[in-house]
Amino acid sequence: MSRKYDLVVIGAGSGGVRAARMAATYGAKVAILEEYRLGGTCVIRGCVPKKLFVLASRYPETFDVAKSFGWTFGEPEFNWETLLANKDQEIDRLEGIYGNILGNANVEVIRDRGEITGPNSVKLVKAGEELQAERILVATGGTPFVPEIEGAELGISSNEAFHLEKLPARVLVNGGGYIAVEFAGIFAGLGVETTLAYRGDQILRGFDDTVRDMVAEQMRARGVDIRVKTDISKLEKAANGNITTSFANGDVEEYGQVMFATGRKPYLQGLGLETADVELTARGAIKVDAHSQTTCPSIYAVGDVTDRAALTPVAIREGAAFAETVYNNNDTVVDHSLIPTAVFSEPEIGTVGMSEAEAGARYENVNVYVSTFRPMQNTLSTRPEKMLFKLITDGDSDKVLGVHIVGPSAGEMIQMVGIAVSMGATKADLDRTIAVHPTAAEELVTLKAPSYQLKEGERVA
Repeated sequence: MSRKYDLVVIGAGSGGVRAARMAATYGAKVAILEEYRLGGTCVIRGCVPKKLFVLASRYPETFDVAKSFGWTFGEPEFNWETLLANKDQEIDRLEGIYGNILGNANVEVIRDRGEITGPNSVKLVKAGEELQAERILVATGGTPFVPEIEGAELGISSNEAFHLEKLPARVLVNGGGYIAVEFAGIFAGLGVETTLAYRGDQILRGFDDTVRDMVAEQMRARGVDIRVKTDISKLEKAANGNITTSFANGDVEEYGQVMFATGRKPYLQGLGLETADVELTARGAIKVDAHSQTTCPSIYAVGDVTDRAALTPVAIREGAAFAETVYNNNDTVVDHSLIPTAVFSEPEIGTVGMSEAEAGARYENVNVYVSTFRPMQNTLSTRPEKMLFKLITDGDSDKVLGVHIVGPSAGEMIQMVGIAVSMGATKADLDRTIAVHPTAAEELVTLKAPSYQLKEGERVA
């Protein structure tokens, strides 16, 4: 006789764990299935280890700036193996916390792969057992997309980048989004000769153009060789163990490692969605409505597998909204229209709301405020890096439409700014706020006249 549950969750990442824990708290009998490790992409091989690598990569610049503040010390040495070991220790700790959270909520954790066999049944692939469930929640996340290039198997994705036995002397990062830009900064900061190849006109497609240009300029100043309008055509193993890389323009170069950071795709392999008539979108994601319900009424999906907004906090919010709606009789819908986010590149980016181009396309009159300056930590040194604050408002209603920050602690600042923007803050609200001095963030409340204006999308002043 098969085991029966109110809810079976497939995938113990951020969204699945939150949904499982909350549903169990509200009285549901819940099982969560995970074939790899608790915590999902973010905790195990994404946001958390990446941020640790980013922090490690920033120390050389910190050491350099420290000299201008009177510090002297010997030549610093970096040990990759130590970083890996400490990173793994922290991931183990966090995975333990996830296990405790589920255990304390009386969620049954099953270490197996789940395959849907019908609207109310899930098979444990290893054990061969079939579970019965009133509802099924798919939270399997995403997986790296690797382009179809001859020899692509010689390269790595972000998954493998967290487990390299040693740092290469020279690396090629292929891509221009979050992951590519962040890892290019990591490698370069750790002393690796780094090239970033992207097929588009400029890195960070979808971000404000001023931000894109400034980040690219400063990455180049930090030594990253950014090549736009560049495609890879073939990878081959060289006799010396390196990877011979052929580019579409005819160039051929050798790298110690090639990393593909060309996006991610929903992880649907072997899920058995077809057995329950679960429809997919044109982009190959699970199709869901505003309540994360699929075309099969008993099956729901949250997180990256739905391709709505591939961000950990969004998956968590979707998992919580599912549990509130289904198990707490509290109809909850996630608003995906306004999501603060950060890119832990070097320099760092924090952004919320519309870009200048988006605002110009939707509003007749737009005011744009731009301020650039050297952060205080660099003023005693000769380092030329600057910060950027860009504020975009509706010229008619005064409402803040977008805020974009580039520079140290941009991610921390945008979290706070996101609260105000989500509440519908106006430029007048910012003007009424007393500045905290001396800080970089005070720039947001001391911007006076617009740097320029847009009329029907065209710059007029």
